[in-house]
Amino acid sequence: MKIDVLEPDNPELNVAPLIDMVFLLLVYFMVTASLVKSEADLGIKLPGMLSQAESVDMADEQVIEVFSDGRVVLNGRTLDRPDRSHLPELTALLIRYRMASEATKNEALITIWAEDEARHQRVVDVMNACADADIKNVTFSNLGDE
Repeated sequence: MKIDVLEPDNPELNVAPLIDMVFLLLVYFMVTASLVKSEADLGIKLPGMLSQAESVDMADEQVIEVFSDGRVVLNGRTLDRPDRSHLPELTALLIRYRMASEATKNEALITIWAEDEARHQRVVDVMNACADADIKNVTFSNLGDE
């Protein structure tokens, strides 16, 4: 009696169903996965300025007067010397005003009133002080408009 011994055939692995299954799993995980919030979407409060607990009454705008003799007056207070083009006192006060306005969530507004005989260079010096204080809302008027 002769027993036939079957030699094992080389089994073939059909890859097409495996690839289909991988794509189905990929689609499943993409659909069911939740999106991660980006850092910009998170409400983060950085240290820095404190928010005001109560409202503070501040003037809506600061008035800078430029006179023909070179004096620069901020809300009735004469600042810096008339012969200097750099205005450090005015710049320091404007920086404090801008920071106070930002703390109260107001906009820093400056009005420059110049006499008709005031030198243009002095008005430019005041505008440079506003730029150094990073105040962008500057309007012009002359003292005759009152």
